[in-house]
Amino acid sequence: MAAATASSLVSYGSGSDSDNECEADTGAEKEQPVDPDATAHLKPLQPGKTLALSILNPAPEVAVKESVETGTHLDPLLKEVSFNPTFETMFAPEFGPSNPFTTQQLAAPRNMLSGYAEPAHVNDFMFEQQRRTFATFGYALDPSVDTHQVSSVSYIGAVDEAEKNKGLTVFESYQKKTDKRKKVQGGDAGEIDNFLGPWAKYVDEKNIAKPTEEEKKELDEITAKRQKRGRKEEEAPAEEKTILHVKDMYDYQGRSYLHIPQDVGINLRSTDAPDKCYLPKKQIHVWSGHTKGVSAIRLFPRSGHLLLSCSMDCKIKLWEVYGERRCIRTFIVYGHCCLPSFEL
Repeated sequence: MAAATASSLVSYGSGSDSDNECEADTGAEKEQPVDPDATAHLKPLQPGKTLALSILNPAPEVAVKESVETGTHLDPLLKEVSFNPTFETMFAPEFGPSNPFTTQQLAAPRNMLSGYAEPAHVNDFMFEQQRRTFATFGYALDPSVDTHQVSSVSYIGAVDEAEKNKGLTVFESYQKKTDKRKKVQGGDAGEIDNFLGPWAKYVDEKNIAKPTEEEKKELDEITAKRQKRGRKEEEAPAEEKTILHVKDMYDYQGRSYLHIPQDVGINLRSTDAPDKCYLPKKQIHVWSGHTKGVSAIRLFPRSGHLLLSCSMDCKIKLWEVYGERRCIRTFIVYGHCCLPSFEL
């Protein structure tokens, strides 16, 4: 079945009616040679060469004009390498555009903002010892020198002070050498008048205890300030006074403001209580006049037509209870302010 199909395809490819008709019409055109590769897919496979024809080279050699780089490039952030690279590969420049304005310090590799820090182990005690020694004496061991490889000891900071103290640290005890004060020669013990003995004065001891001119000025200023602070100014006793807030103390009939009114609708002179007498359930009036808190309030006895209020501003005010409820008088006192107790 397959052989019959292939033979029919070959016969179809070798000649066709349409081609014969075209050749007959033109007549003058020459027959062009047919490329065998163009009709290779129409021909049957030859026995014995099937495998050789099906094998193709997927990557043939291509002639390139430019030279091709075959080296291996490493990632600069790579921590481990699984093969043994060459020196040129390890220290090859990084790919990418370079900044021409970058300095050598900025172009150097770094793993932190200030530079490149490698992990290291430092003994906590030794670090604290050198830090405190540097803060106290001004010198410390040079951390850049490996003491295991170098026998000599080098210091940073106050090197002269380190050589003077022989590398003393703050954890080592030491004694400060102080110069002893010299005394005046006491003389011979046989001479009673000229012998000083242990009571001799020091050479640099000053016998004059009198202050200098500058010290006198400073002492005078200090004593003047102390006297000024300790002095209490005597306050003059304030005069007590009163202020009348109404035009006149007496009315047209010659009655003072202490007179019990008779035009309020209530008999204030009677000793008997009225039939209806009770506390108000809402606010009727507010007397305002003091600048500080009110400490006491008193009504006039029996009549209750006047009101006395005592405040912490050292003022006593007299108010009307009925009528216009004016402030009649203000009494200004100094010191302790209190209201008298009235007897009913």
